Amino acid sequence: MYDRAEIRPATDRFWAAIRDRLRAAGLDAPDALERPDDPWDIWQAPDLVLAQTCGLPYRSRLHGWVNLVGTPDYGLEGLAPGHYCSVIVARADDPRGFANLAGGTVAINEPGSQSGWAALQAHAAAQDVEITRVRVTGGHAASAGAVAGGLADLAALDAVTWRLLALHEAALATRLRVVERTAPTPGLPLITGHAQDPAPVFSAVAGAIVALAPADRAALGLKGIVRIPAEAYLAVPIPPDPPTF
Repeated sequence: MYDRAEIRPATDRFWAAIRDRLRAAGLDAPDALERPDDPWDIWQAPDLVLAQTCGLPYRSRLHGWVNLVGTPDYGLEGLAPGHYCSVIVARADDPRGFANLAGGTVAINEPGSQSGWAALQAHAAAQDVEITRVRVTGGHAASAGAVAGGLADLAALDAVTWRLLALHEAALATRLRVVERTAPTPGLPLITGHAQDPAPVFSAVAGAIVALAPADRAALGLKGIVRIPAEAYLAVPIPPDPPTF
């Protein structure tokens, strides 16, 4: 889910380490990662070995069809292991507060995103703020670009994505300012097919993280993997559909 071009080689080496451990445990694992345009083709595949999804798709459609493996810990400051939040951003030269910004145009990556829409909608509702105009951009980086370019007034970005943007697209990130942060929720979980035992998959991922070269571990931002129960994901409310235009 954080498959930027700059870190793709590290991601592929991470998969290779997982794959070798899965095979050593007697499990089938493909040589290389698949990167389909539509992740639902992978998430719902009956022979799914391993994929990363988002909390909202998991609780709205995938729960009961897949098994949770675990949740990567990206070591976000101030958050419990395996948890993340959304960073709400506006243009650096726009001094308005959240309520006024949310009254304009809000950029979201997609309606099915926990960080881009669900967390933002819950944050607004908690402050009795109504979001009435949403522009769907197709990705967090595109949402950041829409705000920086004046096509939207604010956006909610996955905190890990924001960290990667600051590292790899500094010229874009410096045109934005952090307005507020949403409440933390369980992070993006790893899943496997319903018929697959998740225990050896968890062990393979955990071992691969430990075995990563320090440079790859730093590039991916990985600290480890934790077990967060399904109930913690299911307890997060499902948002209403956004008012897109």
